[in-house]
Amino acid sequence: MEGTVIKHSRVKALDRTVVHILRPLARAYILGYASSISPRLLGLLLSAINGKKSPKYGQTSAFKSVLQILRGGLELQRFPTFCATLIVIRQIVKRVLPSLSLPLQLRSTRFVSAFLAGWLGLELLHSKGSPKHVQDVIIETPHGPVTKKIRLAGRTIDLTFFAVTRALDIVINDIWSRRKKRLGLAGNKAKLEMLISKLADPLIFSSSCTLIMFAWLYTPDRLPRAYNNWIKSAAAVDMRLLQILRQFRDGTLKYGTEKPDPNTLKEMCKDYKWPIQWSDHVKTIPVPCHVIHLKDGHNCEYHAIARLVRSFFWALKTYLPLNLILVARNPSIKTMKRAIKSAIRSSAFLGTFIALFFYGICLARSRIGPYVLGTSTESRQKIEEGINIGGGCLLCGWSVLVENPSRRRELGLFVAPRAMATIMPRTYSLKNQWKETLAFSLSTAVVFTAVTEKPNRVRGLLGKILQVVLVT
Repeated sequence: MEGTVIKHSRVKALDRTVVHILRPLARAYILGYASSISPRLLGLLLSAINGKKSPKYGQTSAFKSVLQILRGGLELQRFPTFCATLIVIRQIVKRVLPSLSLPLQLRSTRFVSAFLAGWLGLELLHSKGSPKHVQDVIIETPHGPVTKKIRLAGRTIDLTFFAVTRALDIVINDIWSRRKKRLGLAGNKAKLEMLISKLADPLIFSSSCTLIMFAWLYTPDRLPRAYNNWIKSAAAVDMRLLQILRQFRDGTLKYGTEKPDPNTLKEMCKDYKWPIQWSDHVKTIPVPCHVIHLKDGHNCEYHAIARLVRSFFWALKTYLPLNLILVARNPSIKTMKRAIKSAIRSSAFLGTFIALFFYGICLARSRIGPYVLGTSTESRQKIEEGINIGGGCLLCGWSVLVENPSRRRELGLFVAPRAMATIMPRTYSLKNQWKETLAFSLSTAVVFTAVTEKPNRVRGLLGKILQVVLVT
C-alpha cells in the first residue's frame, strides 16, 4: 500500500514536471509561429488591398500563397522551432544544474541555462543551409581553374543584432538607474537627468535612422531585403533619381566634366519635361532642386509639404485598416476612437519622416550648405557626394517626436538592430560563426535572466511576451 502511494506521488511529480516544461514550450512555439507568418500574411493582405501582386507570391493564387506561408512556418529549422528549443533546453538545464537558493547562485543558474539554450538553439538555425549564403570561389588546380562553392555564415545575423540590442538596452538602463540612485541628484542636475532620459529614445531612433537611410541610398544590400523594399515603397521616388545621387557619390558624375553615356538625367528631363540643359554638368552647376522634387515644382518647402500629405495618406491606408482589425474583436466607440487616433498619429509620423528626409536634402543642397561650404564647383561637388543625403538622414529621425513616448521606445528598439546591420558585415567566413553564437548566447542569457528576476527591466512588447512565456 505504501509503495503504491509513493509510486503515485512520483507519477504526479513527473506529470507536474512535464507540464511545467511543455506549457512554456507550447507558448513559445505558438508565439514564434505567429511572429514568423504574420508579416508574410500581412504583406499578402496589403498587396491584395492595394490591388498589387506580392513580389514573392505574384504568380500563385491567394489560397496557395497562404498555404505556402503557413506550411513554411512549420518547417523544422525555422524560427518557431528555435523558440521552442530555446525554452525547453533552458528548462532542462535548470533542472540538471544543482538547485541553489542563494540569490547570486540562483542568478548564475538562470544565466548559464539561458546561455546554453541560446547556443544550442542558434546552432539549430545554423544547421539549415541557404542559397544566399553560398559563394562561388575559383580555385587554381593542376588541371586548371575550378569553381568551388563556399558556405558563408550570417543567416541568423538579424536575430543576433536584435538580441544584442535588447541586452545592451537592459545593461545601459541598469547602469543609468543605479547611477541616479547612488548620486541622488536634485535641482538643476535632476532636471538635466530627466531631460536626458526623455531624449534617450528619440536620440536612439534618430541616430539609427541616420545610418539606415544613408545605407538605403548608398549601400542598400546592407539592409534586409524586405525592409529595403518597404522603405522604397514609402519613399515613392523615381529610382533613376537614386541612381543619379549614387553616381555623384561614387564619382561617376562630376560637375565641370562631360556627362556619362547613357545620361540618366537627360532621360528624366525628357520624361518630366524639364529643360534639357539641366542634364549638362558643365553648364548647369548645381543640378536644380527641382530634380529632387520630381513633379512638385521648384519650391523646396512646397515639395516637403506635398511629400508629407502624400505619405500621410499612403500610410493611413495601411495603419487604419490594421488598427480597426485589432479592435474588431471587442468594438466600442472608445476603442474605435483610440484606433483611429493611433492610425492618424502613426501616419503623421511617417509622413513627417519622409518630408523631413527630402527637405533635409534640400537644406544641405540649396538652403544652408552653399552658405557654409561656398558656391564653387568643388564645394557643390562635395555637397552632392554625400552631405546632401547626410542632411536628410540627420533630420528625418526626429519625426519620432510626433509619436507618444511609449511608441518612441518601441520604434527606437525596432530600428536599432537594423542600424547595427549597416555597420557590420551581413555575411562572413564560417570559421567566425562561433563569435556570433557567443554574442547571441550572452545576450539571450542577459535578457532571460532580467525578465525572470524583474520583468519590467525588459522594455516594450518583447518584455510582455517573455513574461507570458517564462514567468507566468
